[in-house]
Amino acid sequence: MKWMKKPILFITIAALMMFAAACGGGDGNGDKDNNKAGGEKGKELSGSLVVSGSSAMQPLVAAAAEEFMAENPGADIQVNAGGSGTGLSQVAEGSVDIGNSDVFAEEKEGIPAEQLVDHKVAVVGITAAVNPNVGVKDLSKQDLIKVFTGKITNWKELGGKDQKIVLVNRPDASGTRAIFNKFALDGATPAEGITEDSSNTVKKILTETEGSVGYLAFSYFTDDSVTPLAIDGVEPTEENVQSGKFPIWAYQHSYTKGEPKGLAKAFLDYLMSDDVQNTLLKEQGYLPVTKMKVERDVEGNVKKR
Repeated sequence: MKWMKKPILFITIAALMMFAAACGGGDGNGDKDNNKAGGEKGKELSGSLVVSGSSAMQPLVAAAAEEFMAENPGADIQVNAGGSGTGLSQVAEGSVDIGNSDVFAEEKEGIPAEQLVDHKVAVVGITAAVNPNVGVKDLSKQDLIKVFTGKITNWKELGGKDQKIVLVNRPDASGTRAIFNKFALDGATPAEGITEDSSNTVKKILTETEGSVGYLAFSYFTDDSVTPLAIDGVEPTEENVQSGKFPIWAYQHSYTKGEPKGLAKAFLDYLMSDDVQNTLLKEQGYLPVTKMKVERDVEGNVKKR
């Protein structure tokens, strides 16, 4: 009958409006949820990401990527090495999403640093290390420079044993060498010595060679096979790096071309999360950038945060 049609029509329209409202709520938050490092419960990120660059950073970033992908099975993150220069070049030309570097982009020739955005994701501490039989545990910075530039050639000149100093260096392309030369040697060029490409090999040589001295990241001081040196009486500890008392440290950088979006932003946010900064970084031998009480610019100037 005609008089029954209007109520039925109103009920039908009301039901359709309620259904549309219920369905429409998911649209507004879907992208926001998917941009979070792990997403909300039940939300997962998807897509692919290519990262390249610093060989020293590769184990850290690869380990973080594995954990990230375990939380987000739809995400695929490939982490390649190749060196800081390669990472910076590739991210600048757009062939990778993130370029990892041991140094600021401004320090590498031919890199359009003004196009890149720096994400400081970790800190590495480095110090000189010697064979335990040398008999020296602390050097002034000036004496350290003299040792590595060949002006002091016997440990007895520094209160140690009567042993010839054997220098162990990393190659010119090494990020560890660049950091050590800049902040430990004030830019001085080291004298000729043994040159090894791997920090593991450097540690082995220091362990087995009388009178030897080299330099290593803090993560390699896991036993008594080598002796890490204090500089000007300041011990090479995490706390002393964080406070700015110990001078030989540098950032580990992840660069993007422009501000990151989508999966790249989510992964970089994940690298800055408490889980990574307070746990994974330490497992990998790095220091959390989030706990630094000082900051350093490209010129090497340090100031309080």
